[in-house]
Amino acid sequence: MRNFKFLICVCALLVARGASAQNCSMSTNLAGYAWYGTMGMEAGLGLAQHWTATAGAIYNPFSFRSDSGAIRQSKQRTFSAGARFWPWHIFSGWWLAGKAQYQEYNEGGIKSPMTREGDRVGGGVSAGYTYMLGTHFNIELGVGMWSGFDRYVVYECPECGRRLDKGGKAFLLPNDISLSVSYVF
Repeated sequence: MRNFKFLICVCALLVARGASAQNCSMSTNLAGYAWYGTMGMEAGLGLAQHWTATAGAIYNPFSFRSDSGAIRQSKQRTFSAGARFWPWHIFSGWWLAGKAQYQEYNEGGIKSPMTREGDRVGGGVSAGYTYMLGTHFNIELGVGMWSGFDRYVVYECPECGRRLDKGGKAFLLPNDISLSVSYVF
């Protein structure tokens, strides 16, 4: 939780730094809310005509019980920091991004009753397009992949606690599937 508070402070400083020059943005991924209520925020800070620095956090504390009594969850705490390259101008048009990312997760009951929890650390790349709606509001579409190392534990079910497997391995996963609304300061 201390990391989450630190990230909020960093985002607030980024916003305060460029509040009068349309040099900062705050965005939220609307597509994330559709995946079991996953909430996310990302702050962007303009560094030059074609570059922005980004810092983001994703959080999902929810578990859902189905009609059959099974628990479904995709809990996570994810923190990222990176940069975006904008060929035309920051906060407008096409962009390419790279970032470092850390994720704590607990997911289960979605495809099978098994639950998997652990930590992932790695880096990712993404690309997208930002459409300007007006002076301050934008819509962003993006998609990306990330890769790294996953240290995990697999349990038989979300509630029973019977461990089936434990280990670590490299991974390659989709990431940043986004339909975001952003506010540019």
